[in-house]
Amino acid sequence: MPKYIHVSVAWPYANGDLHVGHLAGAYLPADIFARFHRLKGNHVLMVSGSDSHGTPISVEADKRGVSPRDIFEHYHERFLLTQKKIGISYDLFTHTDTENHHQIAQDFFRILFERGYLYKERQKLLYSPAEKRFLPDRYVEGTCYICGYERARGDQCDNCGNLMDATQLINPHNSANPEDLLEVREAEHFFLDLAAFSEQILAYLAEHQDHWRPNVTRFSQNFVKDGLRGRPITRDINWGIRVPLEGWEDKRLYVWFEAVMGYFTASVEWAKLIGEPDAWKRWWYNPDAEIYCFIGKDNIPFHTIIWQAELLGVNGIYNEGDDTPLQLPYDVPANEFMNIEGKQFSKGRNWAIWLPDILERYQPDAVRYYTAITFPETQDSDFSWEGFLARVNNELVAAWGNLVNRMLGFAYKRFDGRVPEYDELTDADRAMIERVEGGFETVGALLEKVKLRDALQEAMALVREANAYLDRREPWKTIKHNPTDAARSVYTILRVIDNLKTLLAPFLPFSSQKVHEYLGYDGQIFGDLVIREVEEETRAHNVLFYDGSNAIGRWEASQLPAGQALRQPAPLYTKLDPEIVKQERQYLGQPREEGAITLDEN
Repeated sequence: MPKYIHVSVAWPYANGDLHVGHLAGAYLPADIFARFHRLKGNHVLMVSGSDSHGTPISVEADKRGVSPRDIFEHYHERFLLTQKKIGISYDLFTHTDTENHHQIAQDFFRILFERGYLYKERQKLLYSPAEKRFLPDRYVEGTCYICGYERARGDQCDNCGNLMDATQLINPHNSANPEDLLEVREAEHFFLDLAAFSEQILAYLAEHQDHWRPNVTRFSQNFVKDGLRGRPITRDINWGIRVPLEGWEDKRLYVWFEAVMGYFTASVEWAKLIGEPDAWKRWWYNPDAEIYCFIGKDNIPFHTIIWQAELLGVNGIYNEGDDTPLQLPYDVPANEFMNIEGKQFSKGRNWAIWLPDILERYQPDAVRYYTAITFPETQDSDFSWEGFLARVNNELVAAWGNLVNRMLGFAYKRFDGRVPEYDELTDADRAMIERVEGGFETVGALLEKVKLRDALQEAMALVREANAYLDRREPWKTIKHNPTDAARSVYTILRVIDNLKTLLAPFLPFSSQKVHEYLGYDGQIFGDLVIREVEEETRAHNVLFYDGSNAIGRWEASQLPAGQALRQPAPLYTKLDPEIVKQERQYLGQPREEGAITLDEN
């Protein structure tokens, strides 16, 4: 029985290009997981979009002297192109400034308000006399009062991950003007009564602790046990979603409150786009569905506590006459951080590896491979250019690429462009086939548990075993004196390659498709990624949309037909020059200009 799998992916702030930290933290893990479940025949709905309303967008707009809308629309378009280029297969990648998202976010607010889960309270905030306004948290920097980090933001400390009260920061200042002496003043805001959900959330965390990553469970349980306190859900800002109450026209919904709703609102938007307005209910009102939230560790409390409180508070909102509750996330596989050459990412210092840039210089599957094999699943990892060079050349090129290229080329040349006919396989041949076919169970079990790095390592171990088998059988020698035996071993290795192609397809979709075609198959393992325009009443917006109607891939062993016509192969991967290490390191920390994003054939 196919399962319903919802893949909720963290929404990037649309204030700058995507970088490898985004890729490693959420987007590539989610894509690998979604592609695997599509191959399994499960019903996958993978959604995300650009976070359009956060103060990072306002901050960037102020720096450039343009409107927040100009900033988010610019980077939203670049997000679409970048993620299409590297193959992040969203069923829908939209943004939070749609009419659909605004309406549903306001619906959530009204229901929570009517049910008594919101309350008003006067709040102490930092006020800028120079700018004559309350400063949003992202405009404030200071020293963290928990860990002592000197560049903590007003909403969260990037060093220790704790949520911040901006007024408690040590030496708080306007991040755009350090000389601006801030004052503490009061303003009235709405708060979400998180404490009202404490018992339900603790029970929820206990229910899922056996299959969650220990760091996620531990952090979340401690967060609740320390005592949940109300969090403000409105703010003094003029960019964002209006508070749907009279007298609150000068305030907006807090971005953390409405952005997490995007997993739900994007599901509703997707259903409308496919012409089945209620299709989203197959996941959100299905007790057997599994919802996974792919995020970085800095977003854990928002996805293990706050989002759950919102969902619990609005149960039944679009399901009149049915008491089935909205489904809470089944798993929140949060990744740690990926550092760069031993240092933390820093946009301000341009200590970053920007995806649009490296995708102009390297094949997408090379970037996907190195990122996946170094995923920070249990602890922080490091993107080093020496590591990239070594992993791509020694593993992707020398092990997998070489196996494919030399044996498909050999078969194409020596067996008249066809999969060899054979009489009977040897025990060694059958053992090799069985070993790789067993990968559908072993690799698949790791993917099911979201142990993606381990799954890739297991698949590559099978690649190495296939190379060792080939070195023992030596068909390039036996064909001279025993062509029958050479046909057996060549058939065996082609069948092994056929199955390895599928095991690696969630990780390496572009090159796996090429292997698929070289082996003589027609059709696509996965569907197409399409950028399309969506019309709303007041304006149109572009989305990234996965069309799986032509996908034929399946997570199962292939019985490669003897005699099948092959296609002439070409090298899968480009071997990297050692000089790239020095060249790429020179870019780090240097001023950067955005380049155009091209969508050349991969």
